[in-house]
Amino acid sequence: MITMKKELLLASIVMFSINFASFSQSDSLLNMLDEETELIKDETGSFKSTRVINLHSVEQVGKGILDFRISHRFGRINSGEYNFFGLDQASIRLALEYGITKKLMIGIGRSSFEKVFDGFLKYTITNRYFSMVWLSSLNYVSQNFANPNRNNLESARLSYIHQLLVAKRISEKLSLQFVPTLVHRNFVETKAEANDVYFLSLAGRYKISKRVAITAEYNYTLPGYTADNFYDSFSVGVDIETGGHVFQLHCTNSQGMIESYYLARTDGSWERGDIYFGFNVSRVFTLNKKKRGI
Repeated sequence: MITMKKELLLASIVMFSINFASFSQSDSLLNMLDEETELIKDETGSFKSTRVINLHSVEQVGKGILDFRISHRFGRINSGEYNFFGLDQASIRLALEYGITKKLMIGIGRSSFEKVFDGFLKYTITNRYFSMVWLSSLNYVSQNFANPNRNNLESARLSYIHQLLVAKRISEKLSLQFVPTLVHRNFVETKAEANDVYFLSLAGRYKISKRVAITAEYNYTLPGYTADNFYDSFSVGVDIETGGHVFQLHCTNSQGMIESYYLARTDGSWERGDIYFGFNVSRVFTLNKKKRGI
């Protein structure tokens, strides 16, 4: 059964890769995408997308550029044949992200998982010798309260996230990123969970060809802040570049795609086969065609 699951997962990844590669062979499409390449080129070359997988990277879209992002997550692979090993289930996040200056980027998103709205601000502190970026995010859960009869405060829907992203391009092929994070939840479901949770994340990207790279991220939860049924989030993926765009395929034990969920509420275990297959795609639009500056 485990062999069958691995074969199905591999087949899914190959199918997505082949279809996307075939789609990108159109000369007219490549010409259109190449016009945008200079607009989203990063300053450091550490990563080729604003995300590693779930985790933000130090990269940003350029000034005057709007990035429309779609993140998709299927169900658990170990959910069995009846659910077609997770492919019958899915959650999605739609987002708009915009570069105000070369150093400042903002974004908003909506996830189908628990009907969460999120917004963030991302600011580059420095790009000399290494990259350092500050990120602050706000999450709002619009899903109905589990117990509508209790005196629920609207503020209980809010969570706040603060991160310091530090990255370095180690070599032509290898880039690493280190991220300390604070997640504050106004409301937690059990006494075993703290309102403030601290994390240390490590992410990396290794380029294996001109257009293909392997990515991975591990988010370590400091002990004593979450309930025993939650796990550290771990994800591995493949980035496929085409015409200045990146198509990301990945496997992860986290169903949620925003910080307050994949960091603080990952209940999937790799050992049990609680693995979600997903992908991220984006399309950029030039809203300000004037010469970009700081």
